[in-house]
Amino acid sequence: MKIAIGSDHAGFRLKEKIKQFLLSKGYEVLDFGTNSTDSTHYPLFAKEVAKAVQEKRADYGILICGSGIGMSITANKFPGIRAALCLNEYMARMSRMHNDANVLCLGDRVVGDELALSIVEAWLSTSFEGGRHQERIKLIEEIEKGLC
Repeated sequence: MKIAIGSDHAGFRLKEKIKQFLLSKGYEVLDFGTNSTDSTHYPLFAKEVAKAVQEKRADYGILICGSGIGMSITANKFPGIRAALCLNEYMARMSRMHNDANVLCLGDRVVGDELALSIVEAWLSTSFEGGRHQERIKLIEEIEKGLC
């Protein structure tokens, strides 16, 4: 499975930890930067990860900034992207089970390292339930297309 990952300067440290965690679990990681703690702009990295998932160059994406909010706002501008800001394992599981989230957003200044890795593990190990939830995903897609 291929995971696209990206962060701004505020999420760089946690991005590197998550990247190593993913590699240790056997995932292929596409790192879209940033590559330092030098100040940068989060939308640039959210765009690259969202496009990689949208274009199916990656199965899922993970984005990290200081709060996770900016990354989730930006990623959700791309049709077909369902980015979820998760602060705990429950949110991570629900975002996959009920919302079929394909991008996970985290805030380095909000969650600690251990919790972040636990959120990533819960998110990647949870499947979409489908059923009544698929109907809701279809409605989201219709809204994206301007049909609703």
